[in-house]
Amino acid sequence: MADEPQAAAERSPLEDLDHWEEFLLQRYPRPESKSSFRDYGANVRPGVREFYRLNHTHQTVDFVRSKHREFLGKSRRVMGVWEAMEYLNTLVDDSDPDTDLTQIEHLMQTAEAIRRDGHPRWFILTGLIHDLGKILCLWGEPQWAVVGDTFPVGCRYSEKIVFHEFFRDNPDWNVPEYQTECGIYEPGCGLDNVLMSWGHDEYLYHVVKDYLPEEGLAMIRYHSCYPVHREGEYTQLMNARDQRLLEWVRAFNPYDLYSKGDRAPDVEQLRPYYQDLIDEFFPPQIAW
Repeated sequence: MADEPQAAAERSPLEDLDHWEEFLLQRYPRPESKSSFRDYGANVRPGVREFYRLNHTHQTVDFVRSKHREFLGKSRRVMGVWEAMEYLNTLVDDSDPDTDLTQIEHLMQTAEAIRRDGHPRWFILTGLIHDLGKILCLWGEPQWAVVGDTFPVGCRYSEKIVFHEFFRDNPDWNVPEYQTECGIYEPGCGLDNVLMSWGHDEYLYHVVKDYLPEEGLAMIRYHSCYPVHREGEYTQLMNARDQRLLEWVRAFNPYDLYSKGDRAPDVEQLRPYYQDLIDEFFPPQIAW
């Protein structure tokens, strides 16, 4: 029993998942902002530092492969996309006084911002569902294996990954094969052939990969891969297709970062539009 508080802290060092996104907004403020957040020391909440320490320590090649075996058989549930949104809505932190918005309302804020700017219907749908992989939290996955920046494993860690120093405690740091520029991969192999750290992006990509255009799939799979789409790293692994698709990821990123606010969308009024959009691309039920 004495170990239970420590175990809980290792699973949930953040006060809630939104605090990781708040940290992202500090790192990458709106383009019109003159401020630039590069101090990852004293100004960072202790829970965020601990979150990244756990993430960088435990996201190994073997860990990622084990999660592929555990989750990519998609045997957890069979449900429709809207049902999955309602299921994610049960991921509520009653201790957070900063927002009354539900998970569905957050998803709709992103989609509505994309819709207002006149983007294609698949783009709007991608915005609506892009965070559904966070249902991993409801299946017992710790926060550090659900959210956080994603990055390739099996090759040298970019020094531009936030809190890079924590990788020194990762067992892969001491595997010479994993610490060269390309590691276990061939130069220019393409990101499709690279193991990415485990989280909600990678999981959801595999759930929906048969239903959306490749541009939307790239947005889902790489929207948290800030070392690639914001810092310009890992180009040695990319091919021409990656470079083209990353332009779509960059187009999506401002909606992911900057569309959330305190004003709640009217879910019941908007639901018919979004249910029709879901039905256009997805069957009534899919495997999760």
